[in-house]
Amino acid sequence: MRDEVDGLVEAWRAERPDLDVAPLQVLSRVSRLARHLDRARRTVFTDHGLEPWEFDVLAELRRSGAPYELSPGRLLRATLVTSGTMTNRIDRLAAAGLVRRRPDPADKRGVLVRLTDEGRERVDAALEALLGYEESILEPMPSGERTALAALLRSLLSPLDE
Repeated sequence: MRDEVDGLVEAWRAERPDLDVAPLQVLSRVSRLARHLDRARRTVFTDHGLEPWEFDVLAELRRSGAPYELSPGRLLRATLVTSGTMTNRIDRLAAAGLVRRRPDPADKRGVLVRLTDEGRERVDAALEALLGYEESILEPMPSGERTALAALLRSLLSPLDE
């Protein structure tokens, strides 16, 4: 079975035989898959009234477990944004009724950000829809191949996340 990347690699080999274009075999496919997934995520999130960044913040709070509450510092480290960006995001989520702030009892100068019931319902519904779509992509792949692919991608990604 040929795909777009096979044609791309073939063309580069013909035009630049002096270069080893083998990395394109893997990374161009990863890049194309990422674009497809990004488009699908945006569609799913829009269907649930969320922007991708809103989902990321709400999901981080939801994964933290009850009472679904974290400091802004924890949220910015988890989502890889600056403190100014996180403050703006929390303001917007609070205005939408998806999170609320409360004073941090352990730090009189700090605040905690808590997921509201509406925020939890919205992120849960978006996650269910997203997982349904992602499962449909992976459906043709046997379980063992999924496990092997996950391990290979982990070994590729781990050094980049350090």
